[in-house]
Amino acid sequence: MLREIRPAIVLLVALTVITGLVYPLAMTRIAGVLFPSQAQGSLIEKDGKVIGSALIGQEFKDDRYFHGRLSATVAPDPNDSSKTVPAPYNAANSGGSNLGPTSKALADRLKEDVDKLKAENPGQPVPLDLVTTSGSGLDPHISPEAAQFQVPRVARARNMPEDLLRQIVAANTESRLLGLIGEPRVNVLALNLALDRAGK
Repeated sequence: MLREIRPAIVLLVALTVITGLVYPLAMTRIAGVLFPSQAQGSLIEKDGKVIGSALIGQEFKDDRYFHGRLSATVAPDPNDSSKTVPAPYNAANSGGSNLGPTSKALADRLKEDVDKLKAENPGQPVPLDLVTTSGSGLDPHISPEAAQFQVPRVARARNMPEDLLRQIVAANTESRLLGLIGEPRVNVLALNLALDRAGK
């Protein structure tokens, strides 16, 4: 009987070592050589200190900065572990809110957010991505329209000309991959860093 089982055990051990150890280590090494920045998490540094990743959004509340998409990620409530509390851009708990189109809570939140943005920039249509969450809850990008919508608020807060801000947004707008894949987008962290470099 051992003669029949031995090849299966050897094959199991060999495939476990190959697919569970050798292959992942080889791919990690190759990725580190070919794409060093991406393999390390696409980290963004400022003054030698890591301040974020180009792949994970951050929450900006100050009017002096462009705001990203809403994040529906949560974390355990420190006061009651059976409940959760909002934790925007919590990379340990990626996911959407799971609220559907018939949800009253979602409808109320959307109305409140739309009303707030309309008051901020009257007469302009509110871009959808400023009031909806992404599927992952970690999206670092907004549409160019969402960035342009925020220009008047940021211009007032920084006492900067709107034309200069629109140029900064345009300079930080990423186009479609190979001109075909995806949509034009603006990385909010990169845009806010460019804004700080502009000096006001």
